[in-house]
Amino acid sequence: MDGLSAVQSRISEIQSRFLTAPRPATSAAWTAAATAAGLTGTGAASATSATGTAGSASESAVVAEARRHLGVPYLWGGTDPAKGLDCSGFTQLVYGDLGIDLPRTSSQQATAGRPVAGLADARPGDLVFFDHSSGRPGIDHVGIYVGDGKMIAAPQAGEVVKVQDVGNPSVIRRVLPAEPAARPTAAASTASLSGVPYADLFTRAGARHGVDPALLAAVAQQESGFDASAVSPAGAQGLMQFMPATARGLGVAPFDPASAVDGAARYLADLTGQFGSTELGLAAYNAGPGTVRRHGGIPPYPETQDYVRSVMSKAEALR
Repeated sequence: MDGLSAVQSRISEIQSRFLTAPRPATSAAWTAAATAAGLTGTGAASATSATGTAGSASESAVVAEARRHLGVPYLWGGTDPAKGLDCSGFTQLVYGDLGIDLPRTSSQQATAGRPVAGLADARPGDLVFFDHSSGRPGIDHVGIYVGDGKMIAAPQAGEVVKVQDVGNPSVIRRVLPAEPAARPTAAASTASLSGVPYADLFTRAGARHGVDPALLAAVAQQESGFDASAVSPAGAQGLMQFMPATARGLGVAPFDPASAVDGAARYLADLTGQFGSTELGLAAYNAGPGTVRRHGGIPPYPETQDYVRSVMSKAEALR
């Protein structure tokens, strides 16, 4: 961002402070306030644009795209992931890469799409907004909801894009299609996994937890060869080869394919969030998160290194 753009962005952010934080039940009043503040060209108008182009994206695509930027440093005014991102630069980038235009600042983005009544109704991919400054009322932070009470956001200086508790958002907005008919059918979602055992389970769990279904299928192929009754010499069980203690901790029935795939998706999403990349998440799935932490990366074990390479290769072949 050049100096002039940075100044213009900062001026827009300061102007937005005079807007009172909206509540979903009063979205019409919020839009009127945005119009009065001269934000309709970049805010309310963009809501129509975003809604109109969102048919090409999906909840899982938004979450997967957001996860690609885990670990990027926070940078005020940042819109380039190679240098750093601020909260609204992050959300704008994620949606922009999916062909959906969002305004630049968090307060402007809070007029995009349509309101969601509350967190109980939130879906992965929804934008969650916050007013963190009691002295300067107005939306000043945004993240992307990923489900299970979590969001991905660029928090503040000194931190990185990460998965964190969503807390209590002031506003929730949805820029993806709300009608079920607009969402991909099960047949369309599993097209890339045609002929793969348990394809529907991988697709549903991937969408639910923001994990690439092809990656889940690749893990199952690597771990058990798609054998839901498999037991390894070390005692790992089922389709996704959970050790009994890990399965108990996750509440997973390892020999039940639906439970195992859903648990693996949740576990991989958590590990990827902890370590910041798919490769490190896979290494932790294979060798344990403690081992990855001790070595500060993929452990120097041929088994784990081969595992990561093999799963990534299989996932690519399945896409």
